[in-house]
Amino acid sequence: MPQDVLQITETPGSQPENRILVLNGPLVLTTMFEFQAMVRADKSQTLVIDFTNVPYADSAGIGALVGAYVTRQHSTRRLALAGVCNRVRDALKVTRVEQFFQFYDSVSAAEQGTAA
Repeated sequence: MPQDVLQITETPGSQPENRILVLNGPLVLTTMFEFQAMVRADKSQTLVIDFTNVPYADSAGIGALVGAYVTRQHSTRRLALAGVCNRVRDALKVTRVEQFFQFYDSVSAAEQGTAA
């Protein structure tokens, strides 16, 4: 849908090796390119992606998430998803990729849960 807009805000985490990407809007084909670029450019040890304001994700968005997972796994860095709504979580289940991700209720829980 052309009206889909995804705003992404980068913030430092509570620890110097953490970084947080706050998403606001759907993660879909028309919005995923900036997301992909930001994830690929990120060099933090732990990346927390805040999905609190993401109403849905399509297959392209899910593909971008899987790409983020693979990139971070190959470099032994962590990825955590925070505040994922049921609709997005169900899409991850249906596509059988849910098991790749660590889910947390909030960003602070994700930072605590991924602490080394």
